Amino acid sequence: MHDPQDLLRPDTQAEQRLSRRRYVLDTETLKKLVRRRAKAIAHKDSLRGRLNSVTRKLAEQRGAREQLDLDTAKELKRRVQLADEEQRAADGELTAFLLAVPNIPVSETPRGGPDDPPVEVRRWGRRPAFDFEPRDHVDLATSAGLLDLPRASKLSGSRFAVFRGAGARLERALTSFLLDLHTEEHRYIEHSVPHLVTAETMTGTGQLPKFADDLFATKVADRHLYLIPTAEVPLVNLYGKETLGADDLPLSLTAHTACFRSEAGSYGRDTRGVIRLHQFAKVELVRLCLLQDAEEQLQLLLSHAEECLQRLGLHYRVIDLRASDLGFSARRTYDLEVWLPSQQCFREISSVSDCGDFQGRRAGIRVKRGDTKEYAATLNGSGLPIGRTVVALLEQNQRADGTIEIPPALTPYTGFHTINPDGTTH
Repeated sequence: MHDPQDLLRPDTQAEQRLSRRRYVLDTETLKKLVRRRAKAIAHKDSLRGRLNSVTRKLAEQRGAREQLDLDTAKELKRRVQLADEEQRAADGELTAFLLAVPNIPVSETPRGGPDDPPVEVRRWGRRPAFDFEPRDHVDLATSAGLLDLPRASKLSGSRFAVFRGAGARLERALTSFLLDLHTEEHRYIEHSVPHLVTAETMTGTGQLPKFADDLFATKVADRHLYLIPTAEVPLVNLYGKETLGADDLPLSLTAHTACFRSEAGSYGRDTRGVIRLHQFAKVELVRLCLLQDAEEQLQLLLSHAEECLQRLGLHYRVIDLRASDLGFSARRTYDLEVWLPSQQCFREISSVSDCGDFQGRRAGIRVKRGDTKEYAATLNGSGLPIGRTVVALLEQNQRADGTIEIPPALTPYTGFHTINPDGTTH
């Protein structure tokens, strides 16, 4: 969320910078809402001042209360209550407006629209070369008995998956590998977090109100809760409404969770297999730091996500997202795109984003430096999604006879080097 004065100050160029992400800032409405709130505050303060004056006068009378002053005090109290209601209404309208304004891209974020070619930063590894027609992950996993989509559909309907046997073992191995890498080498603190959170928690990271249609909601007792779309939501909000010490930063947090997304409006895209599911697992990385250190932390976070793919030997590229493609809460994002032989193209497997102090403001995460306080900067990235990484592993490491080679980094976790066409391992 933004400070409304920052959006209106000419030197911030907020309207122009937001237009780069194809968002039109309604400055006239914002000005009216700001004036309305200021007027409501001034009116209430004036009434409170008059009420305090009358109350002091009554106290000085020491029992010889004049009926006129009593009546005046009662009337002023009533008017203060009305003014307080008016201020809350003005605050609510302004807050609702601000909650719908996306983050402002940094100047380094590339310009352009969806029809422009992606801004490629670099590639890593070699594209797998096959002397046969590569199969997609569904054919590979289904024929080997690793993936059972029909029974998943019987349990939950479309867009769910069941891995079994060596497939389930591969998922578990990948999760352990990623968590060990991030906790033991990258020094993230592992968390086990709730998968159900409040609307306030969702609002803190920007999922609400913007993406209400993409969320799964439920009711627990008398509370309305939401299933998390990513562990970023609980990890960032762990420190909501808290003041951190500058010496405690940066904070490095990770968690493996199930993630739940309705994927509203995406029907027909990537519905085959496990690329786009309603429920999937992911290892998430979150960093909290001083705003001045955000760019340095973004590059560090990006290197951690890249190392996952490098250790697994997966061919990928890094894309610097254009402003028009940024997520709601991000001011700069790098996408990691992994090569899928069956589609003969790169597909997104991780997004690494710098949110500046946007989420810090929404969640109320402050940092104390000396005698001053500021909002914390937050960054997040996938490190990595389990399902999509399994897809890349299967497709990039397939052989002509249907066997699948396991990367050396994973074999200590899987206990096998190869998955045979019949699902057995060795």
